[in-house]
Amino acid sequence: MSRAYPSVPFEQAPYRNVQSLPELWSIAAKRFADVLAVHDPHSQPEVKLTYAQLYEQMQLFAAGIQALDIHTDASDELPARIALFSDNCPRWLIADQGIMRSGAVDVVRGSQADPLELRYILEHSGSVGVVLQDAELLKKLRSILAEVPIQFVILLTDETASSDTYKVLKFSEVIELGKTHPIQPVQQDRNTLATLMYTSGTSGMPKGVMLSHGNLLYEVNGAYDVALLQPGERVLSILPIWHCYERTFEYFVFSNGCTQIYTNIRFVKKDIKEYQPHYMVGVPRLWESIYEGIQKQFRDQPAKKQKLVKFFLGQSQKYILAKRTVENLNLDNLNPSSAEQLSAKMQAALRYPFHKLGDRLVYEKVRQGTGGCLKFVVSGGGSIAEHLEDFFEIVGITILGGYGLTETAPITHARRPWRNVRGADGEPLPGTETRIVDPETHKDLPVGQRGLILLRGAQIMQGYYKNPEATAKAIDPQGWFDTGDLGMVTQHNDLIITGRAKDTIVLTNGENIEPQPIEDACLRSAYIDQIMLVGQDQKMLGALIVPNLEALEQWKGGSVDLNDPAVQELFRQELVRLVKARPGYRPDDRIGVFRLLSEPFSIENGFLTQTLKIRRNVVMERYHGMINEMFSL
Repeated sequence: MSRAYPSVPFEQAPYRNVQSLPELWSIAAKRFADVLAVHDPHSQPEVKLTYAQLYEQMQLFAAGIQALDIHTDASDELPARIALFSDNCPRWLIADQGIMRSGAVDVVRGSQADPLELRYILEHSGSVGVVLQDAELLKKLRSILAEVPIQFVILLTDETASSDTYKVLKFSEVIELGKTHPIQPVQQDRNTLATLMYTSGTSGMPKGVMLSHGNLLYEVNGAYDVALLQPGERVLSILPIWHCYERTFEYFVFSNGCTQIYTNIRFVKKDIKEYQPHYMVGVPRLWESIYEGIQKQFRDQPAKKQKLVKFFLGQSQKYILAKRTVENLNLDNLNPSSAEQLSAKMQAALRYPFHKLGDRLVYEKVRQGTGGCLKFVVSGGGSIAEHLEDFFEIVGITILGGYGLTETAPITHARRPWRNVRGADGEPLPGTETRIVDPETHKDLPVGQRGLILLRGAQIMQGYYKNPEATAKAIDPQGWFDTGDLGMVTQHNDLIITGRAKDTIVLTNGENIEPQPIEDACLRSAYIDQIMLVGQDQKMLGALIVPNLEALEQWKGGSVDLNDPAVQELFRQELVRLVKARPGYRPDDRIGVFRLLSEPFSIENGFLTQTLKIRRNVVMERYHGMINEMFSL
């Protein structure tokens, strides 16, 4: 299929010969000097910086770091480590690149992380100093900072604070220090360690992933093979920057000269309309939230309009499925026969007028609600449910999915705009090798057969910091990284993730169940907000469900008792209907028992990671008694 969307072959990527990330910024500052680089409308005061201004502050911050005369252990072979505990903001970017430009390695984590986890990261990384989001975070960590051997604290605000055991500087003081101390050159190449990224994970203490400048630069250059963005195009940023997915995407965005606008959960619905982004990057939960907001607007319409919308969506659903078959993009039939293609063309032609009318009357309004300028959005950090893929394709919002892990910097595979196989995770970035092997024997499996995914390429981490055993377990002597994920590769080289090896539920009959696809199918219900399957060593699957109370109350016509037999029967019917309708349904996929939870899974209660993945072990521990009771009946 031809490239109908601008991209650049990997060999011609504009930063192909760059040796370190700070070099990228020196080039971008010249190419896009007067282009607005960052805009934070929610900071006080509002922040706007051009590429030239942003680069100047990075240089001054780097010089200020060098002026602090950091002392490191003479036996330490790595550059000094400086922790950076903050959420996404323009000054995070300045500190990140300032630390690297100074010759140090940054150790990143979000401000909302548990203080004990931050202490572990400080101690494990051997950080000599720490950059904090604000004085509030400093107050939260004071007792911990007094017990670790750090030499300084830098606040990204201009608040004043002090300590008897370490130097405390505000952001403006570091910048002023940089003005009086000329920056010293630092020798860095692609093998130089750039950052330590501690995996958030869903269980256990995090491991320090060692990513080099070469790892991150490979990601930037590889992304040009997927899409070429234009200087000044707007990108709305909402994900945590300490997560590798957001971080690498931002480096790519800035290498193209785009304007990044910062938002958050509180303002995203307003900001997407006001700032009309061309691109967004998010996790499945974000698209689910946007989808549910649109569905609510549909449900609030008069009955006749609801019926009309439902008709158009039904016709458009048949249209896009037929269109995928015509274009060889139907994951269930990637090699249709001539007869199948002819039938699909006739189906598409038959449904097209209804789809176009639906677009004019309904879908165009949906696009306007998302700003009206989106060229595509990127989804990662977990699989995106099939009904979300279908809906956003119907309304004309392109979702590009992909695959990767922190250990792979993170992107290894991505769907291309010209080959966007919904439900798949894309083709590999240039130079990335993929193997599917038997999980037990590690022998290669044929195309189309499911197994353990192994990867090799320039984005694979250098290893886990101070953990050679874990490194040797993850990366074999030939450089193959064990992802721990299960999947297959199609004959067209599309990767399809089918589950996480450690998330697999094994029933007493020996059947292995991957929970994610079934959970995604259940989320199609308007009444299910969140769901987690359980059933390890049980005869059948069970589910813990967080209901959508608003939709339930509308169905009930008032307040709802979750123990009401009518409510229980509604959910029983929904689970049966949606699981049976899932492609590839097997009797073992049936959810035999369930419980409705009144408390949502959230970051605050520890049930979700910062990237909104369910911490399955935490949920299992919290509801251990309920799960046992559920299966004992």
